[in-house]
Amino acid sequence: MAMQPVIFFDGICNLCNASVQFAIKHDKKKVFKFSALQGDYAKEILPNFGVRSNEINSIVLISDNCLYTKSSAALRVAKKLDGVWPILWVLLVIPKFVRDWFYDIIAMNRYRWWGKQESCWLPTPDLKERFLP
Repeated sequence: MAMQPVIFFDGICNLCNASVQFAIKHDKKKVFKFSALQGDYAKEILPNFGVRSNEINSIVLISDNCLYTKSSAALRVAKKLDGVWPILWVLLVIPKFVRDWFYDIIAMNRYRWWGKQESCWLPTPDLKERFLP
């Protein structure tokens, strides 16, 4: 049985937390689970894909036993969201190095532009089952 897709995110980043909340709002079919990169689940699972959670400066998506990062992860998430968001999938025609260049600029400045929290954002009780430790 295939594992449900998991979005790993920087739990102290305000932009990342807002992105997760956006994904939850537009994921009516509850396709995704979520895990902070700082959490135990990320520390357990990501090394199986040759990645350490403390070395990631990106959203990470594990889907169908494949790991995606940066713009590739974001576009694959958008493809499964409800509403108009799957149309962003067409951006995959842009070469990855170009997409990731823009992604990296935002990632490098995310704390400066959007700020960060002292600790990871905690989901409300009604969302708890969608989050992995």
